[in-house]
Amino acid sequence: MKIEIWSDIACPFCYIGKRHFEEGLAGFEHRDEVVVEYRSFQLDPFAPKEPEHDLYDALARKFGMDRGQVVEMNRRVEEMGREAGIAFRFNVVVPSNTFDAHRLIKFAGRHGRERETVELLFEAYFTEGRNVADHETLLSVAGKAGLDRAAAAEMLRSDAHAGEVEADGLEASRLGIRGVPFFVIDRKYGISGAQPARVFLDALRRAWRDGQPAASDGGPDGGCGDGPCAPAP
Repeated sequence: MKIEIWSDIACPFCYIGKRHFEEGLAGFEHRDEVVVEYRSFQLDPFAPKEPEHDLYDALARKFGMDRGQVVEMNRRVEEMGREAGIAFRFNVVVPSNTFDAHRLIKFAGRHGRERETVELLFEAYFTEGRNVADHETLLSVAGKAGLDRAAAAEMLRSDAHAGEVEADGLEASRLGIRGVPFFVIDRKYGISGAQPARVFLDALRRAWRDGQPAASDGGPDGGCGDGPCAPAP
């Protein structure tokens, strides 16, 4: 069984969804026969590598919201994060471009360190307040994830994996994916948003049991897409 996860490092619900999915997968009887692949989805392909604003001002400018509204919205997301064991620190987030971070994830996938790299990138972005567009940050993550730092540096200096990152975005559009996180099971089941662990577990069991083409959407539970990231009403 193959699970493809479209997500972005800059999406808090992708981080929460990752934790929920992993919890659901841990309870799945055939988890050792599941292959997980992270697919790239940039929420803001035009985000600067050296941002001039903090996350609150960046979101307020992008979506025409009041800064106070953005702060309150993210406070609710922080509460959701705590329930998933995530220490969001939105006040220190550097809202930078994630393209090279996605390239690093592709590189890590070729070396069997994708899951570790994704987790460390989320942590660097949302907890440590590091700029994930900065190559030194990415090389630090690569080293912690068990990757060869010199090989990662060479990759980042080139345009390696750029085509794969762009292709993932095009594939998302072809599949009708407009927001993340989005989980695809064997190209038969689709789950959108940071759903509870039980939703993922039920979907995994159903896909394993019947193997018939179907569509599954657990309903809105928070995600990032055309509008600002926000929990479901």
